[in-house]
Formats: sequence, C-alpha cells, structure tokens
Amino acid sequence: MQISLFLLGAAFLFGTIIGSFLNVVILRLPDPGTSIVFPSSHCPKCKNTLSWYENIPILSYLVLGGKCRHCKVSISPQYPIVELLTGLLAVAVIANFGLSLTALGFFLFCAALVTIIWIDLHHQIIPDVISLPGIIFGFAFSFVSFFVTWQESLIGLLAGGGIFYAVSYSYYLLRRQEGLGGGDIKLLAMLGAFLGWQSLLFIIFASSVTGTVAGLFAMRSQKKGGATRIPFGPFLAVSGLFYLFFRPQVQQLFSLYLDLFR
Repeated sequence: MQISLFLLGAAFLFGTIIGSFLNVVILRLPDPGTSIVFPSSHCPKCKNTLSWYENIPILSYLVLGGKCRHCKVSISPQYPIVELLTGLLAVAVIANFGLSLTALGFFLFCAALVTIIWIDLHHQIIPDVISLPGIIFGFAFSFVSFFVTWQESLIGLLAGGGIFYAVSYSYYLLRRQEGLGGGDIKLLAMLGAFLGWQSLLFIIFASSVTGTVAGLFAMRSQKKGGATRIPFGPFLAVSGLFYLFFRPQVQQLFSLYLDLFR
C-alpha cells in the first residue's frame, strides 16, 4: 500500500495533538470530581494557565527544557512520551490501513489503549468508562472493518471476557484472594471485540510472559515477595497493539509452531 509522506506527516501531527488531549484524560479521568474539559490546561503545581505556545505537542516540552515556564518545576516526561507514541501509532495505522474507516476505528482503539496503559500504571485501575464502551464500539466497528468479521468479533469479546473471568474465579476459589481484576477481564473482552477471537491466544501468551518477567523484576526491587502487585493491563494492551500491526507475522509463527507437532 503506497502512502504519501505528506499523509504520514499529517497523521503524525494529528496523533500528537490527540496525544496532548490524552495526557489530560490520563491526569483527570481517575478523579471522579474532575472534568477532562474544564479548566483549561494548567501547571499542576502553580496552577498557572498554559499559553498556546506552551501546549505545542513535544516541541513545547523541549523548548521549555522540561520545566514549567512560571514556577520552573519539572514536567513529567510522560507528556512528550504519550504525544510521541500517539503520533507514531497514527502513522502506523495509516501505513497499514490507508485513509479509511478501518484506520479511524483502529486509531481510536490505539488511543484508548494508550490511555489505559498510563492510568493503570499510575493507579492500577482500568476505567469502565473506556473499556465498556470499547467493547460495544469494537463489536459495532466489526461491521465496517475489513480486519475481522462480526462473528469473529462477537466470539472474541465473549471468549475474551469469559476466559479471564474463569481464571479469576478459579483463583478466588483456590486462594480466596482476587487474582485478575475486573478491569483486566473487560479489557480482554474489548481486545477480542476489536481484534477477533484469533488474537486471544497470542495476547494471553505474550502478556503472561512479559508480565511474569516484569513481576520477577518487581519482586526483586520491591522486596515484597508474593505480595508484589503490578498492573497487568499494560501488558495486555501492548500485546494487543503488537497483534494489530504484526498479525501476519504472529500467525506465521503460530503455524510454524503447530507444524512441529504434526
């Protein structure tokens, strides 16, 4: 698929602008008493309202040296990282799906996953206000997407939510402790709705492996042993993004793996 450099550049700029808005959502959404619209962008420390030239994605952070222009307090690098990541995801979506409804739907999907990743990292929660509409939208999206059929989407959302619910409930019966959170169950259902049931095996496998490795490092650094807790949502989300952009390679690897047992 031939995509012009102008279109890719426009997609990147658009993505960084959306990433700037996602930073506001990530900061304010976990607080039920805060609006994601009002007040306008301001320094969380000194509360000064930011001028337009202090809100230019990525560039403003670099020009200001990563500090507030008013109080000189350091600005979290999360802001340019989220903007850059969202811009790159916009480019990846256009490069893979062209200028289409499928590209638009998957960009919204990517933006939702970026938001989930950072909120879960900070607060260890996956907001229902993102995942539940995401499940419905993912299924509705399958009727216009050429990535999955509506049947694959329906099976994906039912199996995605059902598998993790069964694992979580079984763990509770055995240990009388919560294993996977309800947010992870809804997130996997959302991933299944957008990506189809075929994605679930890879997502579960890849997220489990990477999550286990990260958990071992966390246990070593936090020194809490079995009481160590890390959010699992980011591993699910990253695995879903990987499958979205590398589906042919993932399917090829699974085919090679299955051939070994024939």
